[in-house]
Amino acid sequence: MNRGLLKLAVVGSRSSYGRLTGITGGVAVGVCLLLLLWGGANGLNARDDRGAWLRETGSPSVSIPTTAGDPTASGPATPVPLTAATVLMRANPVEVFRDQLINRRDFAALGSTTVKIPGIASPPAPGEYYASPALQHLIETTPQDQLGDRFGQFVGTIGEAALPGPDSLIVVTGATETELRQSGHAFLVSAFTTNPYGASAAAYSTVLLIGAIAVFFPVLLLISIVTGLGAAQRRERFATLRLIGASPRTISRIAAVETAVPSLIGAVFGVVLAAVLRPATAQITVNGTRMFEADLATGWEAATAVVVLVVTASSLVAAYRTSREGIGPLGVTRAMQERTPNAWRMVPLLAGLAAMITAVLLIRVLEVRVPWLESPLLIGGFALTLVGIVVVGPWLTQLVSRMGLRQARSAAAVIAASRIQRTPVATFRSVSGLVIAVFVVSVFAGASSIIQEAEAPAARPGLLQPASLHATVAAGSSQDQVAEAARRAGQLPGIRSATIGYGPAALNQRDAGPEIFLRAEDAPGLGFEDIPETEIVAVDSSFLHYWTTQPLVLTRAPAQNLDGLVPVVIVVAADGTPEAMDRARTALDGSGVTAIPATSPLDIKLQSSARLVQGLAVLAYLGMFVAIAIAGLSLAVATASAVLDRKRVLGLMRLMGMPVSVLRRIITREAAVPLLTVLLLSIALGFLVAWLMVTGINDTYRVTWPATDYFAALGLSLVLALAAVGSTFSLIRAGTAITATRFE
Repeated sequence: MNRGLLKLAVVGSRSSYGRLTGITGGVAVGVCLLLLLWGGANGLNARDDRGAWLRETGSPSVSIPTTAGDPTASGPATPVPLTAATVLMRANPVEVFRDQLINRRDFAALGSTTVKIPGIASPPAPGEYYASPALQHLIETTPQDQLGDRFGQFVGTIGEAALPGPDSLIVVTGATETELRQSGHAFLVSAFTTNPYGASAAAYSTVLLIGAIAVFFPVLLLISIVTGLGAAQRRERFATLRLIGASPRTISRIAAVETAVPSLIGAVFGVVLAAVLRPATAQITVNGTRMFEADLATGWEAATAVVVLVVTASSLVAAYRTSREGIGPLGVTRAMQERTPNAWRMVPLLAGLAAMITAVLLIRVLEVRVPWLESPLLIGGFALTLVGIVVVGPWLTQLVSRMGLRQARSAAAVIAASRIQRTPVATFRSVSGLVIAVFVVSVFAGASSIIQEAEAPAARPGLLQPASLHATVAAGSSQDQVAEAARRAGQLPGIRSATIGYGPAALNQRDAGPEIFLRAEDAPGLGFEDIPETEIVAVDSSFLHYWTTQPLVLTRAPAQNLDGLVPVVIVVAADGTPEAMDRARTALDGSGVTAIPATSPLDIKLQSSARLVQGLAVLAYLGMFVAIAIAGLSLAVATASAVLDRKRVLGLMRLMGMPVSVLRRIITREAAVPLLTVLLLSIALGFLVAWLMVTGINDTYRVTWPATDYFAALGLSLVLALAAVGSTFSLIRAGTAITATRFE
């Protein structure tokens, strides 16, 4: 290729340098976002792998033999012996400090055990604990009676290899075998799982892949839009080269090189920018913890692959577009007529929806779970739907422009509608990023709407009071020990009462009764008002469940005293302050008589049946922000490109006396018509896809009305659209000066 010819085609004017700078900057932003998103996806996988051991459930620590000849009949439970190849583990369901969940694992092991607990050298002895650095810092900066006294003596920190993130709150404590077996919640563990989500792994991977596609797609649109910056100006230069003898193949090569050089510079700069922004990106909290900075590193192989792919793709697309334009030696048509879009453009969109609907039908109607088929249908259907919106957009835009042309009553309306009708693909391409952003935001908002914070029941007589705690008493605890634990808890600052509930057997044993027995004098401390005139009263054990919403009534107990009954629960009523609640938790959990950590109705806010999606809520809102920001940038670049491509036509309009204000209205209409045409469709499709996705992952989830954040995101999208179009107004005045028409 002639180097002089290449120089003549690429450089030589301020606008050429500006166009190349724009391509470089846009590609840099796109590559930076691609690498950060890629690193984020890798970081989530690495984090989940490190935290997989926390999902180990083990095997039963007791065996229940069945009676010969009658499989339904069972004999007495016998303990499974603890060996060197196993450890006894209790995974506490709830360990809370303030509004934070603590992952606590209690272990009992033989001195000769060969089981390795992740993150620590050897199992802690009874009364000792290992803690994650974040939890140990919390313990050291909090009064001991509110947190530290729950665990014992600190002997070391848990290594990063067993921590999902630097903010993870994890504690591994030592206990005696007797203590864990009496709790009724201990299991034998011989090895720890490496599958981070067990049966939910496929669903989790599906969610991540769909989210990655949803965020990557706008980035790819941005790169596609910026590489086409100044296309009309480039066509005119290429026409001049054709006039002096350049062949079509030479022109295509020049176009490829012209795009490759700024794309390569921009891609390399994007790699550097991603490395600079990585520490800041690692500060984003997802599901309660940040990521380690090393998790976000993609490695030089991934960076090289992204650079090569972006440069190669942009170069090939530029060469292909140039060859398709048919630039001849006599020049190029300034207003190029595009192919008329037709209804066949709906095929990709319909195919994508059909794939996702098929997956949902298999799950909800046929009740068939085929994981190897469901995930490809959901992921592939989502990708096709994204592509389908971009493909069908020009057709819908053209239909609307035809109706608008018939109703036009001003010069701006006529010119804008005519231009849209001639070039629906180019017109829609300018707003495609924002349309996709609205779709993605709707999907994220719809998927996140299943996360409803379950509210604890209000403080009403007959229900467990919100500012109270209850702890199940471990089997084998003596009445004196339980009474002493309740007495100490009741004397703490902020504690109003500490009540012991009794039953025929421990609540974790199969022969425990359905009722809890109380002294009538203690009932007011639990919020009861109508108390029978008797010494001992009874209440259904569902009183302890936070999901009980109908007030319960006290009844006369069949016994006149507590003889023959054992303590089964301690209920502590606090004044609701965080300090009092944490003191009570620590007192109960450290008393040695409780089977599991103390829980409160307020703890329901920290738990959810939709924990999988709840953990990705922050990612959803982060995805919204990224998509909207990219869309606003894409619209600004595309609108500026449209002005640059038509500056001579617009300049001629000004030369004929058309005010700049009319030109601005033309540009605004050309952006507004395609945007508003597909906006409602994008919103509707977004929520439909969210419902299909959520239902396909778990048919027990329900999509509800979106949170106010969604409407704020939509408002931000429209504000960015107005700002993007408004940013070109100064360019319209400067680019349509009389010098723009001197070629005539």
